[in-house]
Amino acid sequence: MIMRGDRPGRLRVVAIADADSFVKWSAALIDSAPSVDPHLLLVKTPLTVSVTQEHAALAGTGIRPEAVTRVAYDDIAAWLAKDRPDVVVIGGRGPFVRLVMRQIDRVTPRPVVVSGLPGMSIPAQRGAALYRRHCDLMVVHSKRELRAFRQLADRLGLTMRFGLATLPFARPAHEAMGGTDLVFAAQAIVPREPEERRQLAEILRAAALADPTRRVVLKLRSRPDLGEAETHFERTELTDLLRDRPDNLVFSHEPMSRALETAEGLVTVSSTAAIEAMAMGVPVIALTTFGVSKSHLNTVFSRSGVQGGADDVIARRFRHPHTAWLADNYFHDATESTWWSDVERLVDMRRRGALAPRVVPIARGGRLHEAWQRKAVLGAEDHSALGAVALAVGAPLVWGILTARKVLGRRGAESWSDAGSDITVTPARYQDPIVRPRRSVLATAVID
Repeated sequence: MIMRGDRPGRLRVVAIADADSFVKWSAALIDSAPSVDPHLLLVKTPLTVSVTQEHAALAGTGIRPEAVTRVAYDDIAAWLAKDRPDVVVIGGRGPFVRLVMRQIDRVTPRPVVVSGLPGMSIPAQRGAALYRRHCDLMVVHSKRELRAFRQLADRLGLTMRFGLATLPFARPAHEAMGGTDLVFAAQAIVPREPEERRQLAEILRAAALADPTRRVVLKLRSRPDLGEAETHFERTELTDLLRDRPDNLVFSHEPMSRALETAEGLVTVSSTAAIEAMAMGVPVIALTTFGVSKSHLNTVFSRSGVQGGADDVIARRFRHPHTAWLADNYFHDATESTWWSDVERLVDMRRRGALAPRVVPIARGGRLHEAWQRKAVLGAEDHSALGAVALAVGAPLVWGILTARKVLGRRGAESWSDAGSDITVTPARYQDPIVRPRRSVLATAVID
């Protein structure tokens, strides 16, 4: 392990992550920073990437296999105390970020703590800000996101620092050479409802049947049969809906960058893969068949020039985005990115004692509530008796709250129902299970 101080003048930066998209994002982010010694710490949770997923996530970065360590949650503080990093970047869902922060609160000297989201983050969500409010810096990836999260923090009464970075997937090493594949970027929760996912499967089938000489590639992110998990839980799997499919409709687990090398165009509802495609010069269709709404996470594509319906997908009428939209959404000039200069300034402040630690407070509800938060993230990796008690008590309560939110909803300005704003000050109506039904008793993320 490369320890801080082995290379004078370089900052020691450690990324801590578990799930696939966050591993890919955090590794790419720290790899982009100049003059650093990077390390990746993979925490054992039900979402932790497999070795295959790890290699795919690190492809294209300079992070070497020996700079990756897998640890149990309870060992994080001791590992950081020994390694003494200057900066920690936490890549994970909100409850994971908060839990890791509790470990960092035990570390002396304390590193500067950075977090962020692994892709497009419009709308700026209430939970995204609340879970990360104790970090020293939150990274966003577009001028639009920067405005939205500043507005959100102000509306919620939060004091937060935001740094602008280029989305790692918007920095391709090369342009696509062109191809004939229609690549669809699968998502676990968009669209969400079973009938919508059946409709999506039929669109892909129709696109394949329209031209049997060209492939339709369903780009998948994990292999459940090999025990791999994704950040989000897919309740109605597209692969199950496409068991009976044309020969030219194929499934792929290769990295997205490789899939795009043979792509004629990319189709998605709201995946960040659209940004990766645009960066490589591959045209896109942002599918509007299921509506344009915050719940579909696709309002970001409004006025982009790439939106289209099912007929456009079947006819392969791909589009390139408008220049004005690009400048405000993920393709700002690299010189406008501030996140690393922000980090260097914060490191200097901490070394001088001018940066107070942002400690996570004791949870309302005390030890039992904290045990619930831990169990909801760690699942079977948490072996505590209090965690088992908290799960038994908390799971029915959380499901009751989520059901009430779904039934009652909250409408009006800056809510999930308001497609005209870029922020949501109301809690999400749905929460993904973190402990997956296939592997353990069902639990959900902690309610914000």
